[in-house]
Amino acid sequence: MIYNRIKTLRTDRGLSRKALADAIGVNFQTIGYLERGDYNPSLELAFKLADYFDVTVETAFSRTPFQSLAEELRASRAAE
Repeated sequence: MIYNRIKTLRTDRGLSRKALADAIGVNFQTIGYLERGDYNPSLELAFKLADYFDVTVETAFSRTPFQSLAEELRASRAAE
């Protein structure tokens, strides 16, 4: 399974699924499938999404579950 932050990235920018799909040239249902984890993106689509959001592929996709924002903040504070 490939985990992703597409929904977080999309909603953070106030985009609908359709607006994101139109911007990268896919069907809006593809975005929904990605966000739910029902579909793993092709390498080309993963790069398109990362480029669109101006993040690395590793920031948007992972083979392991992402930490929650609260966990990331705790880890960041502990490292200071």
